Amino acid sequence: MTDTAATPARRKVLNVGGNSKAIPIPAHYAGWDHLMLDIDPTGRPDIVCDARKLDTLAAEQFDAVYCSHNLEHYYRHEVPQVLNGFRHVLKPEGFAEILVPDLRGVMQALVQNNLDLEDTLYTSPAGPISALDVIYGFGVQIERTGQDFFAHKTGFTQKSLQLNLSRHFACVYSQSGNLEVRGLAFKNLPTDAQLRTFNLPPPSPPPA
Repeated sequence: MTDTAATPARRKVLNVGGNSKAIPIPAHYAGWDHLMLDIDPTGRPDIVCDARKLDTLAAEQFDAVYCSHNLEHYYRHEVPQVLNGFRHVLKPEGFAEILVPDLRGVMQALVQNNLDLEDTLYTSPAGPISALDVIYGFGVQIERTGQDFFAHKTGFTQKSLQLNLSRHFACVYSQSGNLEVRGLAFKNLPTDAQLRTFNLPPPSPPPA
């Protein structure tokens, strides 16, 4: 007798502004269908689209949105458009994983290490990164490409990212470290499996 049970659909993650699929994404997406969205077609993204216009795509088609160091490239008044777009394309049990530079951490590092804005904070594969690069965008990249889009237009701290995400998602977790803030924003309450995957505590009940 032939087994006619439907094969479970593969989960899909939308990598927003990832520049290239050669850049690794977190291991918890292993085995997922990885689609990349970018405004620059030269990186051969799967979807050429401005993240401010994600609401023009079909709704509820992705299990996750991964946005690493891209949200800060939008002006403050554009951030809600981008986050609304993330929510629009996510399935009901979907979540957004967002990483941004931590401006509070940068300022603390400058004070603690007696550094100036032009001084090197750390060395990356792209070269030495100064405080100015973290705050305003990697200056060498902007000069080399002539693309002002690479400039950072909005700064975040853990508190401000948490606040922004909480305006658009039902449940938000955030943490800071290594000069970046990571937010996990769930469209609805996270499942037990998601809590285990990310080692998260159960969400707090709403205040009475």
